[in-house]
Amino acid sequence: MNVPRPALLLGLAGLIPFLWGAMTVLLPDLALWTAQTVGGRFAGPYVMLFYGAIILSFMSGVLWGFATRLEGAQAATGYALSVIPALWAFFMTGGGPTGAGMSLMAGFAGLLGLDWLFWRYDAAPPWWMALRVPMTAVVLACLGIGVFL
Repeated sequence: MNVPRPALLLGLAGLIPFLWGAMTVLLPDLALWTAQTVGGRFAGPYVMLFYGAIILSFMSGVLWGFATRLEGAQAATGYALSVIPALWAFFMTGGGPTGAGMSLMAGFAGLLGLDWLFWRYDAAPPWWMALRVPMTAVVLACLGIGVFL
């Protein structure tokens, strides 16, 4: 299934902070330059953690929109499930960069399950999983670099 070009391009652009964060973990000189130029919050795991919490919250809104396409008990369940990523980001990302990174990894893996559920019930576009699976893989890889390296 072909992903519409605007959705693909904007989705790929949304990966930039994760990729940048991973690169600054792998390249200490780039991390130093980033910290000195735009601030430490934009280097290493910190940019990935901050941005990851924002994206989980954003994705709650996307799922909420999908829930509007459901009816009855499915809609009620969809609305309830749609708030989980934002609540997860809020409650689970404290306690330091390693714990927060691992929590975000779990959050994004869980989000992929919710993506699949909404897609399975035809609330998400037919191309949704073709976009979300590779994007989630990149996010998890980047967060993994921040957590494990």
